[in-house]
Amino acid sequence: MNESVAPRPSNWNLPNALTLLRIVLVPFFIWAFLADGGAYGPLRWVAVALFVVAIYTDKLDGDIARARGLITSFGKIADPIADKLLIGSALIMLSAVGELWWWVTILMLVREIGITLLRFVVIRYGVMAASKGGKLKTVLQTVAIFVYLLPVTPAVPWLSVVALVIMLAALAVTVVTGVDYVVKAMALRNSGRAGRTAGR
Repeated sequence: MNESVAPRPSNWNLPNALTLLRIVLVPFFIWAFLADGGAYGPLRWVAVALFVVAIYTDKLDGDIARARGLITSFGKIADPIADKLLIGSALIMLSAVGELWWWVTILMLVREIGITLLRFVVIRYGVMAASKGGKLKTVLQTVAIFVYLLPVTPAVPWLSVVALVIMLAALAVTVVTGVDYVVKAMALRNSGRAGRTAGR
C-alpha cells in the first residue's frame, strides 16, 4: 500500500509575501530615518512606525507558516535575511547619526554575518537550529532599537539610560550566543566527519 505524500507548500504564500514586504520596507525605513536629519520630527515617527510594522510581519509570517503548514525552503532562507537587513540597517543608521557607538554596531554585525556564513559552511553536516539565546538576542536588539528610535528618547534622560542598558544586554547575549554557535558548529562538523569516516 502506497502512502500518500503531502504536497510541498508553494513558495507563493502569505508568510513569504510578508517576508518580502519586510525586505521592501527596509529602504523606506532608511529613507525616513535619514530624511529626518536628526530633527526628531514627523519623519522620525514614520521611521518608528515602519520599523514596528516590519518587526510585526516577522512574528506574523512565522505564526501563519507554522499554523498552516506553509514552511518553505525559500522562507527559511529569506526570513533571516530580512531580519538581518532590518536590524542591521537600523544599527548602522543609529551609529551614522551618532546615537549609538560604532563598536557596538560592528560587533553585532560581525556576529550576525559570521554566524550566517558559518551555517552555510556546516550545512553539509546538519542544520543549526536557532537557540533560545539567539531568540532572546533578537528580542533584546529589537526592543533596544525601538527605544533608540523614539524621537522623545534624547530628551528623556531615564529613557536614554534604558535604551543603553537594553542595548548592552543585547550585545552581551549576542557575543555569548555567537561563541555558543561556533562551538556547536565545530561539534556538528566533527560528528559529521566521524560519521562519514565510520561509513567507509
